[in-house]
Amino acid sequence: MKKIPRVVIIGAGFGGLQAAQSLATTEVEVILIDRHNYHTFVPLLYQVATAQLSPEQVAVPIRTLLRKAKNVRFLQAEVQQIDFVAKEIKTYNHTLIYDFLVLATGTQSQFGEIPEAKNYAFPLKNLSHAINLRHHLLCCFEQAEIETDWQKRRQLLTISIVGGGATGVELAGALKELITKVLPRDYSNINPEEITIILIQSGDRLLTELPKALGDYTVKRLRRLGIKVMLQSRVSQVREDGIELDDGTWIPTSTVIWAVGVKAAIPKSFPFISRGRQGKIVVLPNLRVADYPEVFAIGDLAKVNCQGKSLSGVAPEALQQGVYVARAIRKQLQGKKITRFNYFNKGRLAIIGCYSGVGQIGGVKLTGFLPWFFWLAVHLVYFPDWRNRFTILFTWLHNYFTGDRPVRLILSSPQCLVGEQQRCWSNKYKEVMSKN
Repeated sequence: MKKIPRVVIIGAGFGGLQAAQSLATTEVEVILIDRHNYHTFVPLLYQVATAQLSPEQVAVPIRTLLRKAKNVRFLQAEVQQIDFVAKEIKTYNHTLIYDFLVLATGTQSQFGEIPEAKNYAFPLKNLSHAINLRHHLLCCFEQAEIETDWQKRRQLLTISIVGGGATGVELAGALKELITKVLPRDYSNINPEEITIILIQSGDRLLTELPKALGDYTVKRLRRLGIKVMLQSRVSQVREDGIELDDGTWIPTSTVIWAVGVKAAIPKSFPFISRGRQGKIVVLPNLRVADYPEVFAIGDLAKVNCQGKSLSGVAPEALQQGVYVARAIRKQLQGKKITRFNYFNKGRLAIIGCYSGVGQIGGVKLTGFLPWFFWLAVHLVYFPDWRNRFTILFTWLHNYFTGDRPVRLILSSPQCLVGEQQRCWSNKYKEVMSKN
């Protein structure tokens, strides 16, 4: 009986899931491994964090997406170790042997020389992060509603975002929409003018993946919206009650959102493989790992150079790499030569907020309403499940015509406020309730 080759894919993000789906019609056994049983549409996480979308709208069960792929099996597990020599993968309960391996485990937040940021800052890399941030923001508003001490109130109503990339910019704009359109209806004791949003960027411009003119436009647009943009500023310290910049400036804040710094999330492996900047795996032009022709690395886990430039690790790159790897495996099985990976850049878009955005498509620079609309349309089309696509569209239309943000439930105790903030909130809440 002919042995069917086994392809193991670790990570069900954009690249890993696309590779599995692209291999659905190939005569191979595919095992897709992920620690979660759902695929997260990461570009929409900031909308979960800012009460625009519910968590269920941006996540889809992996098994639902693989129903038609009869040769693909999903395994919910966390990989403990990879042995590249023995071609063996170990999880807590399984040991798998592979003929081909696709690494697509993505990245995780990196706090660099500010380790305390891990305890007090909110990253936004997965669904749990988005839910925690949303809970924390709503808790801050609830506490500020009954807070009488102006210093504590100021701290609660100051939101600092570290990082001027797409995530930081989109968060800033979405928070501004939440504050100006929703809060006045629900919190009679909070004036939107009291709330301060600060966007901190170490470089001299925002959105460095786009032309400088679009970055400059973004700065002007955000400042016009009332967002404080601080360029060429670095955070040197993060504490429970605020952050300090490298020039000594102290910013009292209860919310620090960490939208900068990532490192590759690579399972423990043997032997050690070559790593580049941010701990990413250095791959050959055909996305193979050097010395291991049966191992591929894709997505923002891999350091990929195309046409003399390093890819930035966005979703379209991972999707194209997933398709390429599936083709490469088929060619290798047929004994054909594998050509180098070439990325086709369809353009870049980013939302600024309040119905405006920026982008570049085919060398044409776009600003204002049109790139905002294009961003929504593109992400709606790329969403992998039609049910979620429909509910997201309905929610966006509802938000557009009513200006409301319906997903404002705090589904946990106010533990999203840490330390003294937690105790103050509880005591103040009891005090107010006793008077009522």
